Amino acid sequence: MILNKVYSVVSIVVLAFSISACNSNATKSTSAPALEMYEVFEDGRVYVFYDRALYKEFMTVKETPYRLTKIGAGPNGMTVVFGLTKKDKKLKRKIPAIELYEGKTTNNGQFYAEMRRHGRIYVFDKWSDMKPVRETGHPNYFYTEIGSGPKGETVIYVLNKKTKKKRPLSLIKKFKNKV
Repeated sequence: MILNKVYSVVSIVVLAFSISACNSNATKSTSAPALEMYEVFEDGRVYVFYDRALYKEFMTVKETPYRLTKIGAGPNGMTVVFGLTKKDKKLKRKIPAIELYEGKTTNNGQFYAEMRRHGRIYVFDKWSDMKPVRETGHPNYFYTEIGSGPKGETVIYVLNKKTKKKRPLSLIKKFKNKV
């Protein structure tokens, strides 16, 4: 009788650990949603977009219908203009790209960004690689493809100490798929 109670308790404990392990694996397999960011340095301003369609529209007409402008918030006191979608224009929810740009959150999930500056396109897959390029204008480690941009621009794939010795094939593929 005591042996049956011990087996029952052990079974319950094993079941609890099994359920716990399944739940933790499910949590680990779901990743944070990919954050995309697009920046354009133009006319002494930094235009920041988190919506690719809005970014592409801006590249055509050089305007965005809805925006949040922050004077002096960019590198070297530049004005930052966040392009907003129609549903975000009232800023009733937090916008991850703005929160990230302003240092109110961090990005540990998937990340993709393009920066147009100096007539070149800089491509990133890590937020930590993008910040210094925004501030200084130049990456420490990079892989360059001259003339491979959509209008013949030079494309610079920004790397870091860990990735500097390999051709960034997955980042090149992401960029080519976006164009």
